[in-house]
Amino acid sequence: MFSKRSLCIAGVLVGTVMLGGVFSGCGDDTKSNEIKIGANFELTGNVANYGSATFDGLQLAIDEANEAGGVNGKKIVLVKADSKSEASEAANAATKLISDDKVKVLVGPATTASVLAESQIATDNKVPVIAPCATSPKVTVDNGAVKPFIFRSCFIDPLQGDVMATFATKTLNAKTAVIYIDSSSDYSKSLGQVFKEKFEAAGGKVLMEEAFLQKDQDFKATLTKLKTANADVIFVPAYYEEVGKIVKQARELGIMQPILGTDGWDDTKVVDIAGAAALNNTFFSSHYSDQDKDVQSFIDAFKKKYDHAPNVFAALGYDAGKMLIDAIKRAGSDDPEKIQKAIEETKDLQVGTGKITMDKDHNPIKSAVILEMKDGVKVLKEKITPQA
Repeated sequence: MFSKRSLCIAGVLVGTVMLGGVFSGCGDDTKSNEIKIGANFELTGNVANYGSATFDGLQLAIDEANEAGGVNGKKIVLVKADSKSEASEAANAATKLISDDKVKVLVGPATTASVLAESQIATDNKVPVIAPCATSPKVTVDNGAVKPFIFRSCFIDPLQGDVMATFATKTLNAKTAVIYIDSSSDYSKSLGQVFKEKFEAAGGKVLMEEAFLQKDQDFKATLTKLKTANADVIFVPAYYEEVGKIVKQARELGIMQPILGTDGWDDTKVVDIAGAAALNNTFFSSHYSDQDKDVQSFIDAFKKKYDHAPNVFAALGYDAGKMLIDAIKRAGSDDPEKIQKAIEETKDLQVGTGKITMDKDHNPIKSAVILEMKDGVKVLKEKITPQA
């Protein structure tokens, strides 16, 4: 999808030479004392908060490994690239990291669309990818086939959609719902679909579905329409910038029902945008709670390094780093194909948010939490541990 064939013989020859250069950087480099890892993240643009936080978590894991003597006697070096919160830029960055910088593994980007954009490039060059936060099933499985070089350190959308639908019906006793998605986001569309399927399978009814676009500012016309449904809950699986504005404007219109979301909500900026009071009676799924004793060592280490508390994206970046370090150690090599095999065999690995085991679809089996916003503070409502 991302490669182009030239009709020109010279172009083919040039491409062959370039491709050879890529593959020459992918083997086990026994002469180097460094292992280069590509960090492809949204450092600028609309979701820069996600990318920057995820990179910080990854950097902490790498720093800890290097300070402990490195991995297999080598220092891990992160080569940073900015995907600019755009899928096309993520693909460009991945190409550069593989062909020019000769990285052994790619970590990132944070968002689903950007990971999908780099996946074929990485696969063609047999370079493993660890996606810390991309939750769409399509990231690791395409038309029923597992992508051999693509992995993640987060749970997937079906789990989040299922968890929130179950929470709505069982904990909140909701019988009706409306869904408001970001139609420009694969992440949001996937979650909306799963929530609807699970909610209706549990006996609920989705009364209305509406959509917005990323970077929209005024949501009141659509929210007014959704208000007429008088549903028990509103499900908004989206990112913090739009979520904050949607929640704020919903409350201004007198929509006081519970508003439910997913891990895209989990950023301190959502409170800055919506206001603490507006966020009362909202709930969202996420990957960990800072009230969970199992994650305190990670939180303490992050605070010591960065002088502020981590968000969920930092935690997932740290998890990805721990997965990577563990795989390189077990591979006994920096050969990408050996690392790929080791990632597949990850089992009962202690990371920042708990223990993870990689399943057959390259998704980690790990716990999820539901957080409630109370006066601007995240409070642990429920913790769900899926069966292996």
